[in-house]
Amino acid sequence: MSDKSVAVVTPVILAGGSGTRLWPLSRKSYPKQFVPLLGEQTLFRSVVARLSGEGEGFAFARPVVLTNATFRFIVAEQLAQEDTDPRAIIIEPSVRNTAPAILAAALHLSASDPEAMMLVAPSDHVVPDAEAFRAAVSQGLAAARSGDLVTFGIQPTRPETGYGYLQVVARPDGSGQPIKLARFMEKPNAARAQEMLASGDHLWNAGIFLFAARDLIAAFEKHAPDVLAAVRPAVDSAEGDLGFLRLAAEAWDAAPDISIDYAIMERADNLSVVPYDSGWSDLGGWDAVWSHAGPDAAGVTVSGEATAIDCSDTLLRSDSEGMELVGIGLNNIIAVAMNDAVLIADKSRSQDVKLAVEALKEKGAAQAESFPKEHRPWGWYEGLLVGERFQVKRIVVQPGQSLSLQSHFHRSEHWIVVEGTAKVTIGDGVTLLTENQSIYVPAGEKHRMENPGKIPVVFIEVQTGTYLGEDDIVRYEDRYARG
Repeated sequence: MSDKSVAVVTPVILAGGSGTRLWPLSRKSYPKQFVPLLGEQTLFRSVVARLSGEGEGFAFARPVVLTNATFRFIVAEQLAQEDTDPRAIIIEPSVRNTAPAILAAALHLSASDPEAMMLVAPSDHVVPDAEAFRAAVSQGLAAARSGDLVTFGIQPTRPETGYGYLQVVARPDGSGQPIKLARFMEKPNAARAQEMLASGDHLWNAGIFLFAARDLIAAFEKHAPDVLAAVRPAVDSAEGDLGFLRLAAEAWDAAPDISIDYAIMERADNLSVVPYDSGWSDLGGWDAVWSHAGPDAAGVTVSGEATAIDCSDTLLRSDSEGMELVGIGLNNIIAVAMNDAVLIADKSRSQDVKLAVEALKEKGAAQAESFPKEHRPWGWYEGLLVGERFQVKRIVVQPGQSLSLQSHFHRSEHWIVVEGTAKVTIGDGVTLLTENQSIYVPAGEKHRMENPGKIPVVFIEVQTGTYLGEDDIVRYEDRYARG
């Protein structure tokens, strides 16, 4: 960095997780960070916006995002919605927890600037006051520049048992200045959480970190060399792919599945904590969503096409167009309705939603993991009706995008355009279809749908055949490099 008085901080955003505690809205195929849980902006887009611009004594650089192959086009699309050109979107070949992921970002940054300053943040947290958070980053910069690994501790407001804790060497004095860390604490039971709250020297572990790339790499050399031995070759042999950076799979898969807390933070002695008390949540359950959604005087929050009558301390949420959700006389209830699944739970049991996912997995229900709206690099589709030998889908193709040139062995398709103009290839023929026009695609015929216009193309697809699975597809050309 040419000007040592102004630090350049590179956001490193972790966006590969797939939690279940906000089922049915958050699922393995489309987790909570990409969903507009609070307002119109997704949690991922919120963190991208928050980690941009300038703070006192520093400026944010273009972000590095770590995700997996499934979410890569969703990440790219939502970055574009924030007019953000990332420094890199790094693709993790398999799930290996936060330690390998953060180390991969550090190695990538240090290749061009060993002194690169990194701010690591999950993509699924709520931090309402962006300016206050930037001020906290400013507070931590001096410690990070001097070689400390800085973490951010949230001033607890209740005896929470769902978070890990950070014990600091002295009570925070309200200045926001970094305090040396005494030790990490695992999630406590209720009695211990009450003691921690009363002591005043314990903070919630937010999983947000600030440090120089070289200092983190040095920490891995000392405390977790096995992680470094796997991740370094995965980064060194990474390959570019359509604007993404794919880590080398064989080396990456050898990395231990371990968190940054266990690998480094619980072992290092150069740790500081920035106390933060301006609002934070990991939205770890529907009770947290209820709280942050701004309940009315009766403690009721409604979202979408939902109506509450004589209810109290209740969340009613409809996330499907045309799905009316009505609650009458409810108290302390969470009710979330989608077109393929409905959750009704006592608000005090919010942390047990994962039990519903486990139960659905055991019975083989697709709703356990699959989102009703399947996102693709060209747009999305959703199933409308399924029969034994037919199914009906609504498909949206974004402007300038196209499906692959493909064919199917076991099904034929009818396409009816209901919005926009589509360019359709069937065999050697090319046809332009506008609203209310249709075309037939025989089984075995090569075909493609493209959107040459400036508005989305919406069409209804009716499939008929002996087998209708998504794996009945042969791709001949694909701009998104899918197999």
